[in-house]
Amino acid sequence: MSSSPAAAASSRPNILFLMTDQQRFDTIAALGAAPALTPNLDRLVRRGVACTQAYSTCPVCVPARYTLMTGCEPSRTGWFSNWQEPAKPRETCGAYLAETMQAAGYRTWGLGKFHTEPRTEPLGFETQEYSEELWPTEEEFLADDYVKWLRDRAPDLHHLEQVHGERTEMYYVPQLRPQPKELCAEAWLAGRAQEEVRRPDPRPYFGFVSFVQPHPPIAPPIPYNRLFDPDHMPAPALGDPGLDTMDDYLGWMNHAVWAEDVSVGRAKLLRARYAGSIAFIDACIGRILDAVEEGPEADNTLICFFSDHGDHLGDHRAWQKESFFEASCRIPLLVSWPRRLPADARSAALVALTDLFGLATSAAGRSELRQGQDLLAVLERRVPARSHLLGVFGTPGTPNFKAMVREGDWKYLWLCNGGREALFNVAGNPEENECFAAREPAVTARLKAALVASLQAESATQPALSGTTLVAFPFAPFPRVRIRQFARGVTDFGQGPVPR
Repeated sequence: MSSSPAAAASSRPNILFLMTDQQRFDTIAALGAAPALTPNLDRLVRRGVACTQAYSTCPVCVPARYTLMTGCEPSRTGWFSNWQEPAKPRETCGAYLAETMQAAGYRTWGLGKFHTEPRTEPLGFETQEYSEELWPTEEEFLADDYVKWLRDRAPDLHHLEQVHGERTEMYYVPQLRPQPKELCAEAWLAGRAQEEVRRPDPRPYFGFVSFVQPHPPIAPPIPYNRLFDPDHMPAPALGDPGLDTMDDYLGWMNHAVWAEDVSVGRAKLLRARYAGSIAFIDACIGRILDAVEEGPEADNTLICFFSDHGDHLGDHRAWQKESFFEASCRIPLLVSWPRRLPADARSAALVALTDLFGLATSAAGRSELRQGQDLLAVLERRVPARSHLLGVFGTPGTPNFKAMVREGDWKYLWLCNGGREALFNVAGNPEENECFAAREPAVTARLKAALVASLQAESATQPALSGTTLVAFPFAPFPRVRIRQFARGVTDFGQGPVPR
């Protein structure tokens, strides 16, 4: 006799995605990070499987998020960077993840940063509430759900132009959040997530909680601003200047946010506050985990924690992201489901954000992998993991385009600007300060051929090729410009009333 629909629905897991922004892979204490204070992420490590070779295949905010929502790579979403004409991924990829989960009978709710274009694009969540890092207008800023919550509770903070810290020339200057911790966006997210986890409903839920931090500005609240002594933080890891600066786009990125001359001392200050920001997020995640574990379906709740990309934090003389150095593109990714997956396990499989669409749909009993692999089956060791992983950034056929191929211990990089290439051994030389391209010509040729084949397979990436040859451009430095990151209708310095 077949089970009733109600019984079948109740056997499906709740699914909870927890996402941070710009969190490096090497930031979780249980996975060896030090100094770090992450007792709740450590709980998740013990609760399930830590994917130790997880990547963001287009390591910047908007493309990474569309990859997550569609299960497709930039070759399908059309998003190769933040700086382009908006693409329409729903038309090229199909229904978004929340829409797909809702159609599968899930109650869907999403909270926090979504960073879509347009910013308020419907994503299919029955409940969707925003805490975005920037809004282009005062009207949109005041409509932000966290901002409304904050202004209702703290009228004395109505003057704040930017509620997550001061940006523009202060982007990589250590800061203190102006709000007390209980009024920060992270605390609001934790409280709202607890409410949604505890909300009675006969349906299982698919929940998405997305933190703005530790994305700059790096501004943890008291007391998280003083948890780590800057003198005890590691200095940035530098390699050969020629190798570190091979990708001139990183120099452009540094200049764009006034980070072209960050001293070692300031870098260690920033790293201390970055670790403090993660410790605060960890405490807020702990509140959400408590709500899950108090419920009757704790063992049948799949929790996936991940970030959209990392941050160089001065490694390779770089700040921000948008490169294929490990600090930028490798991410933390934890998957736990006590009813199905082993506890306190590790997986060295090559994993990408693209796989999370299939993870959720497979757990829901309606597997739809799109361009990802069957991560649930990989973690249960029912199928082998992918043999190699492709990453791309920048519009194919332009000097901005660059790509990565990961395979085994090797990573191959291609830069259109100058036709430059590099080969790293990420196991033997995790600092990526040695180039093996000349010493390992067979590996270089094999991974380069794999890149060409991958680019040939998708029409959107074929402009990066001329026949079977990678398109290269004579090297030219990217023009240095500043990015103005003001808020609430202010677009540049000198605007607004001048105090008397």
